[in-house]
Amino acid sequence: METKEILEKVRNGEISVEAAEKFFRQKPFEDLGFAKLDTHRKIRTGFGEVVFCSGKRDAHLKQIFQKLAEKEGNVLGTRASREQYELIRTLCPDAVYDPLARLVKVIRKPVELRGSVAVCTAGTADIPVAEEAAQTAEFFGSKVNRVYDVGVSGLHRLLASLDPIQEANCVIAVAGMEGALPSVLGGLVSNPVIAVPTSIGYGASLQGISALLTMLNSCANGIAVVNIDNGYGAGYMATQINRLALGKDEEHHG
Repeated sequence: METKEILEKVRNGEISVEAAEKFFRQKPFEDLGFAKLDTHRKIRTGFGEVVFCSGKRDAHLKQIFQKLAEKEGNVLGTRASREQYELIRTLCPDAVYDPLARLVKVIRKPVELRGSVAVCTAGTADIPVAEEAAQTAEFFGSKVNRVYDVGVSGLHRLLASLDPIQEANCVIAVAGMEGALPSVLGGLVSNPVIAVPTSIGYGASLQGISALLTMLNSCANGIAVVNIDNGYGAGYMATQINRLALGKDEEHHG
């Protein structure tokens, strides 16, 4: 249960004060010996712990997912292989897998999608990273509009899709090659742009370094840059921005 849920149950007389006190006295982490799961992270930050699957031993990954699912209900795993998904599913049969984004998800509590985040790609080869960003944002409660294949080699495609981009509380721009898309978007929108360089491109793109440097040196304002291929980081940050925007809207209309 979450903190707010427990307090509401106490107020409604559904659980005792002593039971609530027992919950709050629990350790802020679950010690599995090989891992210390941060079970109070959502209380502190508003986001539960996410599992980076790549490189983890099979036995460790299974136990981590099982325990987080028991504690949190909803669990997100990034950079997961299909083999890892099959392992997780032996303990969490309700787990689902997206091979494009390489995400494993267990959803046991409904998630309300609110606000607006636009996820844009320069090309279709950038979609796997974009989907990691989009599905991360959705997992954490952001409504996402996808605007794919609108790179600078055909600006008319971008201009024909501006409405959902300009209306978004935050824009994620995913691009490889020379990485120019975030700079173009930065000059067209009033809200923050999160630039995600991808490792897509030929030799001199240096597996994303060329796009990264372009984005870091952008002359457009309001652009922040995450690491190469880090769709997860972009989706997380976009959700934080979206939540802040929603909070201000609610204050304004309250």
